[in-house]
Amino acid sequence: MNQILAVENLSKTYQSGEKSLTVLSDINFEIEPGSSCAIIGPSGSGKTTLLGLCAGLDEAGTGSIILDGKQLEKLSEDQRAAVRNASVGFIFQSFNLLPTLTALENVMVPLELLGKKNVKPIAVDLLEKVGLGDRMHHYASQLSGGEQQRVSIARAFANQPKILFADEPTGNLDQETGETIEALIFNLNKELGTTLILVTHDTELAKRTDRILQLKGGKLIKDSASATSEKA
Repeated sequence: MNQILAVENLSKTYQSGEKSLTVLSDINFEIEPGSSCAIIGPSGSGKTTLLGLCAGLDEAGTGSIILDGKQLEKLSEDQRAAVRNASVGFIFQSFNLLPTLTALENVMVPLELLGKKNVKPIAVDLLEKVGLGDRMHHYASQLSGGEQQRVSIARAFANQPKILFADEPTGNLDQETGETIEALIFNLNKELGTTLILVTHDTELAKRTDRILQLKGGKLIKDSASATSEKA
């Protein structure tokens, strides 16, 4: 089976004056299409850095990342952006919505920027799927945190991504709202056949995925199937 994501001998070092800080060291793993994977570890272990590198948001130091058949380190920034637009969806802890736009417009804009036509029905359908059919004409600033994250989920799935990267998607939400958002992400992911990779501090959320990658000090110290997939 072709892997949707392959990471080989990946390392990342940042320079600060004369000092260098190695954030990731010799990371290796592959992700199968349609699967779900959690990246866990203490603060400063390199989780968000790894997610950003895998999504093509930053350049690796050494090693290789192959995302949807494209070797990212061989691409220019514009080419990496094209891969992201074609294949990737993002959900962040901070919802990153445009406050002066309605929920509907926030979902439509990325599609329009990609040059897609007749995008309103797509956006309406996704907002209905995340339970915001009656709130789509409200401005982002008029929505609760949970509702804003629902909009960001609809936006993330709008371009029918092959892989979805989520960075602490429930980090800014209360427990009950967070659990609702988790269910939405997993249900949409399954329905649309998207691959899911999420960074989380929440061990219960991590256990819902097929696989858990554990980082410590920038190294991958454990790669295991989660309890959910072991039972399946």
